[in-house]
Amino acid sequence: MHVRIAAGASDEEAAAIAAALAEHVGESVEVYVGDEDEPLASHDGSPESERSTERDVDAASDADAPQRGSVGADRQDDLEPTDRERRLRAEIADILEGGPEKYRDQLADSEKLFVRDRLALWFDGENSAFQFEDGRFAAFDDWHPDGTGEETDDRLPADGLITGGATFEGRDVHFMANDYTVKRGSMAKKGVEKFLRMQQRALKTGRPVFYLMDSSGGRIDQQTGFFANREGIGKYYYNHSMLSGRVPQVCVLYGPCIAGAAYTPVFADFTIMVEGMSAMAIASPRMVQMVTGEEIDLEELGGPQIHARESGSADLIAKDEEHARELVAQLITYLPDNSDEKPPQQEPTSPARSPEGIDAVVPQSPNKGYDMTDVIDRIVDSGSYFELRPDYGPEIITAYARIDGRPVGIVANQPAHRAGAIFPDAAEKAAEFVWKSDAFNIPLLYLCDTPGFMAGSQVEKEGILEQGKKMIYATSSATVPKQTVVIRKAYGAGIYAMGGPAYDPESVIGLPSGEIAIMGPEAAINAVYARKLSEIDDPEERERMERELREEYREDIDIHRMASEVVIDEIVPPSELRAELAARFAFYEDVEKSLPDKKHGTVL
Repeated sequence: MHVRIAAGASDEEAAAIAAALAEHVGESVEVYVGDEDEPLASHDGSPESERSTERDVDAASDADAPQRGSVGADRQDDLEPTDRERRLRAEIADILEGGPEKYRDQLADSEKLFVRDRLALWFDGENSAFQFEDGRFAAFDDWHPDGTGEETDDRLPADGLITGGATFEGRDVHFMANDYTVKRGSMAKKGVEKFLRMQQRALKTGRPVFYLMDSSGGRIDQQTGFFANREGIGKYYYNHSMLSGRVPQVCVLYGPCIAGAAYTPVFADFTIMVEGMSAMAIASPRMVQMVTGEEIDLEELGGPQIHARESGSADLIAKDEEHARELVAQLITYLPDNSDEKPPQQEPTSPARSPEGIDAVVPQSPNKGYDMTDVIDRIVDSGSYFELRPDYGPEIITAYARIDGRPVGIVANQPAHRAGAIFPDAAEKAAEFVWKSDAFNIPLLYLCDTPGFMAGSQVEKEGILEQGKKMIYATSSATVPKQTVVIRKAYGAGIYAMGGPAYDPESVIGLPSGEIAIMGPEAAINAVYARKLSEIDDPEERERMERELREEYREDIDIHRMASEVVIDEIVPPSELRAELAARFAFYEDVEKSLPDKKHGTVL
């Protein structure tokens, strides 16, 4: 051991320090003073010797010289790993093999990767790296006490759950990943402990969390000790709740996630399922049959199409494992690491299609359908459009994109589906999207072309009022910069939900095709003048009167009247819409808004 002390120390002080340290650490110690290149004193640390030498040429004896040389030799800079370290490395290698070989062999039948290979796919490559693993030896003594255990079905390497830190596309993230070869990815005490620690550390670091799920749920035969405990599996969802809105939580499903395991994907901010591989359900098909008598397979019960189209629990469906990673890599380009940061910007690119064509895309007839993505393609940066939950409530589009390099969250009515009327599922989707975007400081762009919320007995049963309330509440509570564009129709409460003038947007812009009204002309004329029109016997006269009334009504709701009354801020030529939005988002990017001082609202 080499020790350097401050200049000015005496020979006696150096010798005393050398002797004391050598006795304490049990090895040779050399004491250097100040910037000197030679030790002032040394002690070899052996129990039988109390020799100390001083750098005093006159006092040094011939016997001292070889002993001093032996101190340098004892350093042995070329030491190699011991058998103890080699045993440890063998144990680690065994852990990295995962569960029983027969279960590893079965993965190929499902066309999915072994969990360690999956982590390599995610975290080995350009701008990505596997940094470290926590709890690799979890449950080691339960199955492999001497590091040389035989192959059995009871292998529990890492207790079937891998957690740690990694760099993903240049971003540091926390991760967890189930090992399906270990008891079908089931969760038990040690794995649960690792999961909880990972979540709690994410709260401290403020970094995103990736959940790479492939779990059959809790290990039922070991539930004592992890199910109902204060720090058991139930704490997962408490921690999910605490992380919600603080850091992005992204979940990818690689297999069946049943019962308790299924709550992680639905608590996550963004959930991706893999076609032909993923499923999630509150209970297995066998349990469903026991409880209800219904016979159903897992795909019909909770496969990707069920959750993408019917429940809305899946944001996206990946074709395979590589595609799942690609989707997440694109998703995080719109998200900050946490709620204290702004979303990352990129270099601007021109739109995929020219803004010059926007007005030609919007039909002259207010009741003719068209595809809103044809407008969006002329507004946002090329290649930046990233739609979420496209098959759920498709009459509203929820997507991330960039305008002049700045991320925005787009909420747009889709006239190509159900005329853009807002149904309960679409309202729910939009509310959650607005809520998440606001949590992570992503500005919002509303593109409005809707006849309003759908009416009828069926949508009342499906909760149109409840879901509509949530959409309006989310829009009202969002404190990020908001811009609203009235593309065409803005009827009824649709203008409220779509960020209309009363909802504190930074601006409401109209295109020349825009209209704002309680209802459309046909419905209004029927509601107000039905009796008067019915009294006209001549059909041609009745039709003429009805047409005149519609035109008068349309003049009152025309976007020019709205601009004249300063209901909206501006009418812009459609070909200038992108430039107008880019300027306004840049101008308002640092706007500060506050909500009333309260604990929280009461709308869920």
